[in-house]
Amino acid sequence: MNTVGKHNHGKPNPTLADLAVLEGEWIIELSNTTFLPTPQSRAQGRVVAEWLDNTALVMRQFGDEDAATWIVGRDQAEPEYTVLYCDSRGSSRVYRMTFTDGDWHMWRTTTQFTQRFRGRVSADGNTITGEWEDSHDDGTTWARDFTLEYRRAPGR
Repeated sequence: MNTVGKHNHGKPNPTLADLAVLEGEWIIELSNTTFLPTPQSRAQGRVVAEWLDNTALVMRQFGDEDAATWIVGRDQAEPEYTVLYCDSRGSSRVYRMTFTDGDWHMWRTTTQFTQRFRGRVSADGNTITGEWEDSHDDGTTWARDFTLEYRRAPGR
């Protein structure tokens, strides 16, 4: 049977199978930020995560004033994922990522600054809580950038 040009839509590559819990639509809420008007301010948006031709997980984030795209993939011989990120502000970034037993970690180190995300998926897979941090001294001192919560969208 000729399979050239055929794709396995809707099913993750086995190398990416542990990311299946992220698939779907999520409501996100940012809090404890340094960039909103007050520390008590909150911002909401949504994320839609879906498989791209069995090769990567694409997460599209939508907010009132911004949007972002995350493309998550992995070399089957490597334990870490690579994440390509771009947003409506013109930022483009490359992160490394692990996702093991519900623990979600992403990080990047550049000459500008270092960032990391640490999150945890709830036992029922319907909530993810986490925090982004940044460092301007090569990871010696960390400061919270914002807290992030994902809640699975109702009916999804």
